Amino acid sequence: MAARLLRPLVLFLALLTAGPGLAAGGGTLTIGITQFPSTLHPNIDSMLAKSYVQAMTLRPLTHYDQAWEVICLLCTDVPSLDNGLAKLETTPGGGEGIAVTYGIHPDATWGDGTPVTTDDVVFTWEVGRHPQSGVSNFELYRRILSIEVHDAKTFTFHVDRVTFAYASAADFRVLPAHIERPIFEADPAAYRTRTAFDSDPTNPGLAFGPYRTVSVTPGAEIALEPNETWYGPAPHFERIVVRVIENTSALQANLLSGAIDMIPGELGLTVDQAIDFQKRHGDDWTVLFQPGLVYEHIDLMLDNPILADRRVRQALLYGIDRAAISDRLFAGQNPVADGNVSPLDWVHTDAVPTYPHDPERAAALLEDAGWTLDGELRRNAEGEPLRLELMTTAGDRARELVQQVIQSQLAGIGVEVSLPVQQARVFFGQTVTQRRFTGMAMFAWLSSPENVPRSTLHCEQIPSEENGWGGQNYTGYCNPEMDALIDAIEVELDRDKRAALWAELQRLYATDLPALPLYWRAQAFVLPPWLEGVRPTGHMGTTTLWVEEWRRAE
Repeated sequence: MAARLLRPLVLFLALLTAGPGLAAGGGTLTIGITQFPSTLHPNIDSMLAKSYVQAMTLRPLTHYDQAWEVICLLCTDVPSLDNGLAKLETTPGGGEGIAVTYGIHPDATWGDGTPVTTDDVVFTWEVGRHPQSGVSNFELYRRILSIEVHDAKTFTFHVDRVTFAYASAADFRVLPAHIERPIFEADPAAYRTRTAFDSDPTNPGLAFGPYRTVSVTPGAEIALEPNETWYGPAPHFERIVVRVIENTSALQANLLSGAIDMIPGELGLTVDQAIDFQKRHGDDWTVLFQPGLVYEHIDLMLDNPILADRRVRQALLYGIDRAAISDRLFAGQNPVADGNVSPLDWVHTDAVPTYPHDPERAAALLEDAGWTLDGELRRNAEGEPLRLELMTTAGDRARELVQQVIQSQLAGIGVEVSLPVQQARVFFGQTVTQRRFTGMAMFAWLSSPENVPRSTLHCEQIPSEENGWGGQNYTGYCNPEMDALIDAIEVELDRDKRAALWAELQRLYATDLPALPLYWRAQAFVLPPWLEGVRPTGHMGTTTLWVEEWRRAE
């Protein structure tokens, strides 16, 4: 269920009179999360821990709100064909493009007093387009053919195609040109390791949100204090400390001891832990379960000859009893996923291949693929054993339990599975991002509504040293049919036609299985009763995008 909390009128008036950038005297709020960011650069690496922290210091041009509607955060008006801020046009190559105009909030200012301007927008675009910059979603920047600057606060993107999501710019995270440009221009290929977001993270010029970073203890905690140049409602808390406790059992213990004040659903307790916590401490804490678009899955390294065979991939999924995992480990709160599109999303379809637990079907597929049972382990014609690694993040109790269950279940069909774990910042910062895993990697994707999976499934999005490890297609999946569907969905404005294309994409995904779908993960928020204003979204927009609304109840 989503949090529905009312703002006391007297406190609301106090916030209005406090003035931008001035805290209302709420003291310190200490948040406990399970991961430390691999980088603090907003456009490099895709890690939820970074998004959670940086939503307090930066804001995208637009994002989806709690009702899953596009709203402005840094911009002034959401562009549309109706209001004239979006206009169809012909591209230089003769194709159909679109011009999308945004206005930057007139009072948006970096923490060192430098205004946020179109110079920052143009610089961000230049970094995103550079093949060596290491920006994760480089496709976004390449689609913007040019930027027309009207004045310091107004600009137009000239985009190479008309997509149904033309008004959304949630992934365009503006960088401070006055700080980052000299670093980038000195050596674009080394930029990802030299950015000021990591080398000088407490520089006030890196923030224009309600808070700015004031201290960083690598691997341990990040402290934030109000940003005096913030243009929105004054934040309530004088200091926010984000403390990293990678073990979820220790996280719970720290909450009960008072070392932390809250555990967010984005990076906190597992659902089973939260259910147990609610039973034992529900009278003293507010526990919220938010269903949403968190897709727990296993990425498969398709460069591995074993996993390159689709029959093996299908056999693995038949060999895993996901319904039992959902029921026994998560009390049914995490429903089984049959594909990569949530049933909560309007484009979801049930008309896809499904893989109920069926060891006999799994065995038949493995036999057909040339893996014959030899005692308790399968081998191929050369006598090589069917052995795979299943990696995940260390300290996550639920994932480690799921690892062990899957290991046992796959042993039942003759597959030997080892279970290495890594700290999240290494797992996401290197192993997954640079495609260093050899077999299976278990983690979650958190997406926005109707999120086209270009970065994770398109052939052009496979990370490599040549493209600066950009893209998120960590499996190496490349299917021209999938590419064509992705391309067609993005430019189809008719909802019914787009729904049909989405159905075909989901069918192909569930057939090819570049990743093994596990379950849709609910987010469990554990909040003190005195904390108001935390509103879960159910999508990739973290609750901290509205941290200025958080306050102590009087």
